[in-house]
Amino acid sequence: MKYLSVICTICLFLISECYGQQSISKPKEPNFSPYYFHRVDHFETLPDTPDEIFFLGNSISDGCEWSELFADLRFKNRGISGDVTDGVLYRLHQIIRCKPQMVFLMIGINDLAHGHSCDYVVNNHLRIYDLLHKESPGTNIVVESILPVNDNFSIFKNHVSKTDSIVIINRRLKEICDQRNYPFVDLYKEMCDEKGKLKKELTNDGLHLNGLGYLVWKEKIKPLLP
Repeated sequence: MKYLSVICTICLFLISECYGQQSISKPKEPNFSPYYFHRVDHFETLPDTPDEIFFLGNSISDGCEWSELFADLRFKNRGISGDVTDGVLYRLHQIIRCKPQMVFLMIGINDLAHGHSCDYVVNNHLRIYDLLHKESPGTNIVVESILPVNDNFSIFKNHVSKTDSIVIINRRLKEICDQRNYPFVDLYKEMCDEKGKLKKELTNDGLHLNGLGYLVWKEKIKPLLP
């Protein structure tokens, strides 16, 4: 009986350890694009530097040369074209490991294009916040709204038709940020025209930003930078 008690104690300890480690372990490998895994592998080998500021998201973050835009090597691109909230969660351990000074997060438009609900996007946002806050408590989390889209362009039809859902998600993210005292950067309001569409002068395809669009983004977040 004594040995059985010892064995049970050890088993319970191991189980608790496994559950305790789930918060930063990667979920089962998803079926993402080759480009996604190219970027993830590349991020894994990049050097860690002090006071990093990460831009975490999809192609809209991926498309900017952040360190050059700000003339500051602390700024690091952690965007992956085509990424979704599940993709950010899958690779979030890379961010947590670096313990960055700040993370600017914009993610969700591709989820909507793939048919996921507003609830799905918001719930995954909450999971991202919770993991960052728990595992890297010194990191300042800055949440950025999903950008407006413009359906006058027809290249990304599954994306540019999601304005109603974008508005709902942005409103809910703003409410969460107010509750948690996270900065919320309302780029949607900054970049949409009087009809609620992404300003045509800021885009070439109705979804992604051009150079002028990134300059607008830069000016909007400058007051938040350390």
